[in-house]
Amino acid sequence: MPGKRGSARRYAEAAFGIAERDGTIPAWLEQLDVAAGLLSDERASRVLANPAIPASERIMVADKILGDRVSGPVRNLVGLLLRRGRADLLPSVAREYRRLYDRHEGITTALVTSAAPLQDDESAALRDRLAGMTGGRIELRFEVDPTILGGVVVRLGDRLIDGSVRGRLERLRARLAAGTLQAR
Repeated sequence: MPGKRGSARRYAEAAFGIAERDGTIPAWLEQLDVAAGLLSDERASRVLANPAIPASERIMVADKILGDRVSGPVRNLVGLLLRRGRADLLPSVAREYRRLYDRHEGITTALVTSAAPLQDDESAALRDRLAGMTGGRIELRFEVDPTILGGVVVRLGDRLIDGSVRGRLERLRARLAAGTLQAR
C-alpha cells in the first residue's frame, strides 16, 4: 500500500527530526524496534487496533506493555498513532526510521540470496567487495533460495547483481536464442 508506506515515512521523518535535534538518533532506532516488536504481538495489536476501545484506554494498555523500555518521546509517538487509529503503522515507521538512520550513517543494506547459507569468511569477503564498490559501509541481510542453484544474487539499493548459476544459464540461453553466442 503506497499510502501506508507514505504515512509511515512521514512519521519516521518527523521522529528522525526530533531525534536529530535532541541527539538521540540511535536511542530512537532501538526503542522504535522494541515498541514495534512488543505492540505487534497478536493479542496486543488486537486490543490496540480496536476502535471500540477508547483511545485513552488503548494508550494505557500500550504504556503498560512498553513499561520502561522506551522513552517519553517514543511513547508520545505511539500515543499519537493510537489516537489517530494508526497503530498498525508502527512496524513500518520503525523500518522507515531504520532506512533514514542507515542513510544518515552512510550504511547501505545489501540483500544477499544464496543457494545455501554462506560461511563467515565468504560473507566477510562479499561485504568487503561491496564496500569497495560503494565506498561506504555495508550491512548484509541473507536469504536462502535453493532455486538459484549456486552463486549469489545481491540487491544493493536499486542495483541487482546476479552471480547465480541460474542467472548465468538464463543469460546463456538468451544469447543462444538470439544467435549472438560465438563458437570458440
